Amino acid sequence: MADLTADAPLRFKGEAKTEFFLIDTAASRTFYRGQPVMIDQDVDADNIVQYVDSVHCVATDIGIGIAAEGKSVVSGDPETTCIEVYVAPTIVGFKSTIFTTNLSLGSVICFSDSGTLSLTTTDNVQVGTLFKVEDGYCYVKLTTPQVCISTG
Repeated sequence: MADLTADAPLRFKGEAKTEFFLIDTAASRTFYRGQPVMIDQDVDADNIVQYVDSVHCVATDIGIGIAAEGKSVVSGDPETTCIEVYVAPTIVGFKSTIFTTNLSLGSVICFSDSGTLSLTTTDNVQVGTLFKVEDGYCYVKLTTPQVCISTG
């Protein structure tokens, strides 16, 4: 797959928990529902950015959760725009062709780009653990906020 260009279809196990976070406006940003969000320490230690493949995720970055809504900001806007984010202990289901069986249950789940789940931690944002694979959806139990274990 590739970075999201539209909101992703999501499913949930149990009740979803959300929190609001301020968006960094050092650059124009577009968030899509279902996209991982993070604190990129190289950009802003307080406000969140959207995770895309071009972001170099390192061990000091923090996975915050999954965007619960789409939202856009323009570079230089006041940093007063909030976005709603799914956070732990939410169990989010993502459409996935990567995980089709329950073989990897309990494994650390990362995103290799904003639309693709991965087991690879190097340079990828970490969001949770694999909870269940069912009906073409991969359910991830969020463990956010999560300091990324990437050393890439």
